[in-house]
Amino acid sequence: MIYLEDFTLPDEDREWNFFRFLKSRASSDYYPFQIFPNKEINHFEFEPVTIIYGDNGSGKSTLLNIIAEKLRLQRGTLYNRARFFENYLGMCSYTAHKLLPENSSMITSDEIFNYMLNLRALNQGIDNRREEIFEDYLDHKYGDFKFRSLDDYDELKKTIEMRRKTQSRYAREHLQKNVTERSNGESAMHFFAERIKENQLYLLDEPENSLSPAKQQELVKFINDSARFFKCQFIIATHSPFLLSLDYAKIYDLDSVPVKIKKWYELPEVKVYAEFFEKNRDKFKKNDGDYE
Repeated sequence: MIYLEDFTLPDEDREWNFFRFLKSRASSDYYPFQIFPNKEINHFEFEPVTIIYGDNGSGKSTLLNIIAEKLRLQRGTLYNRARFFENYLGMCSYTAHKLLPENSSMITSDEIFNYMLNLRALNQGIDNRREEIFEDYLDHKYGDFKFRSLDDYDELKKTIEMRRKTQSRYAREHLQKNVTERSNGESAMHFFAERIKENQLYLLDEPENSLSPAKQQELVKFINDSARFFKCQFIIATHSPFLLSLDYAKIYDLDSVPVKIKKWYELPEVKVYAEFFEKNRDKFKKNDGDYE
């Protein structure tokens, strides 16, 4: 499914006119101006899965943020706009298929990382509370409590309850369970499974962070299935060779000037991996000459 058909950035002439009529030039930071004219591209057309490829500093995350802010997509982490960001957005345009799905969103690696930290913090809080309950239990069960007045009634009820129950049973009944502990990769995959719904547009900024190669391949299958069977559209910024190999993905190579559309196996970073494993091909052979 294609919800966002294309997106157009201001070309070099429009950027030049902006600066020509700019009253004050005291700032030295005109972000996100002066990034894409040097790449000789200002128009992007999208497929059900489109990938923005490039090395660090290539502008791939910037492009996703520009699109997300122009479309007013939901996002789980704040984006710190620069001084001229609104001016830049005003010069951008796009073509969408009717109305964009209302729950479409941008998902960043920071949001996934925060999700994992929140799980750990939640469990840490539960663990700390459990220790407090254990100490309270021992104080009441073996302490010398004396009922003096009605003001002590609640404390009396607690003492009686604790003396009737084991420590573990009392803690279970008065404390929520820990969130299931997962590895970083498992937590990240759980995040995607919870967050991504059918019939939506998603912008993913380096979703491979925190994922092992095996988990990245799981994510590839999840994205392929979501696009094929659940009518989702994805625009992804990545340089992961696994995500770059997504079925039928349209790939813009931001490292080339002018920017070109390429196949995943034509990209320089993928070739580095291929050359490395080809060079070490013999190390993956068994004694009988067969591969592991």
